[in-house]
Amino acid sequence: MNAIATADLRKSYGDLTALAGLTLDVPAGELFGLLGPNGAGKSTTIRILTGQLRPDAGTASVLGVDPAADPIGVRERVGILPEQESPPSFMTPREYFDFVGSVRDLDAATVNERVETWADRLAYGAKLDTMHTDLSRGQQQKVMITAAFLHDPDLVFIDEPLANLDPIVQEAVKRFLREYRDAGNTVFLSTHDIDVAADLCDRVEIVHEGELVATRRPAALDGDRLLDVFLREVGADASVGADAGAGR
Repeated sequence: MNAIATADLRKSYGDLTALAGLTLDVPAGELFGLLGPNGAGKSTTIRILTGQLRPDAGTASVLGVDPAADPIGVRERVGILPEQESPPSFMTPREYFDFVGSVRDLDAATVNERVETWADRLAYGAKLDTMHTDLSRGQQQKVMITAAFLHDPDLVFIDEPLANLDPIVQEAVKRFLREYRDAGNTVFLSTHDIDVAADLCDRVEIVHEGELVATRRPAALDGDRLLDVFLREVGADASVGADAGAGR
């Protein structure tokens, strides 16, 4: 069963084409990566799939729900970690999680238990009662990761999840995402970091100028790095982020 399916998704902003007929299928239980340079259409895709934006044409299904027809229904069932999103500045992490829990209809005991687990996993327990304005960007990212998973969703959309995190926390997040996948859940990961896609994803679709241009399974690459595939399909001059690395 596919957790996500799209057919010929199209979206333009004036004269700018963001998606030019995007068709993809993401089976349940896959750690899927959408890899592309900045401006390739990755964030637009996530916004459509989470019901935040309507496509100009084409269809989409997320956990069997049409996000254009029932955006609230989709957002109730998925977790969302937008790129560079910050928690409310006037709250502490604990206050923010209480708010998220109330929106998600979680009881206080469940929220507290899950928050303690995440605070321990990402090593920020001492900051739970600190105002967000006094937290570093990396600490705020930890808060946003926790909020995305707080209601224990079956599917999570995450955009550049490792941004601003130190290497130790990055490894903790990677380990959790693999465990989350192994439990039968689905991850839709959007990134321009080739190493992240190669290291984490079961399957990677490369998108360029709103179109899918290649599909690879990093674990099956033999003598060909994901970076090499990317450069052939997108071009060496494309912006691929600060750390292309080896791109297995």
